[in-house]
Amino acid sequence: MPRFTRADLEAARDRVVDDVVAGGLRVLFCGINPGLLTAATGHHFARPGNRFWPVLHLSGFTPRRLDPSEQHELLSYGLGITNVVARATARADELTPEEYVAGGRVLEAKVSRLGPDWLAVVGVTAYRAAFGERTARIGPQERRIGGSRVWVLPNPSGLNAHWTAGAMAEEYARLREAAAPRG
Repeated sequence: MPRFTRADLEAARDRVVDDVVAGGLRVLFCGINPGLLTAATGHHFARPGNRFWPVLHLSGFTPRRLDPSEQHELLSYGLGITNVVARATARADELTPEEYVAGGRVLEAKVSRLGPDWLAVVGVTAYRAAFGERTARIGPQERRIGGSRVWVLPNPSGLNAHWTAGAMAEEYARLREAAAPRG
């Protein structure tokens, strides 16, 4: 990955990163919002300390650890990525409550249109803010969006010290098992 200067990263502020989506996915992963490195590269979960890509592999969703630049390969596994809030910021705490609520409405419309089996929101705080579910916990939720079930996963950010990569992988694997094709 190329090195980015502070000015390069600041120039990426407020950019929108394209979703990696298709109709009929098994799981649509939903981040909080793009970070500045993600916006600068155009690749979701691009920051090296973010554990999304390692955890996705450790949990069995992918046969190998993908690089963020390989994000479109997720579609071949029936997986996709979007965000609650589209605009890039340096930190999630730069987002307003109104942005979360508006993002939740946009996300509901997107999920209803695309029809994934599962929407997996990575971050319980973002899920609570977007959908007004103040008591939500990690795991499957009662809420459905259209025909899609909802699962809240731990935030893979390196700043989330409450979860180790191994513990996160176990929770992601629970979702993988629930989302496995029946047959």
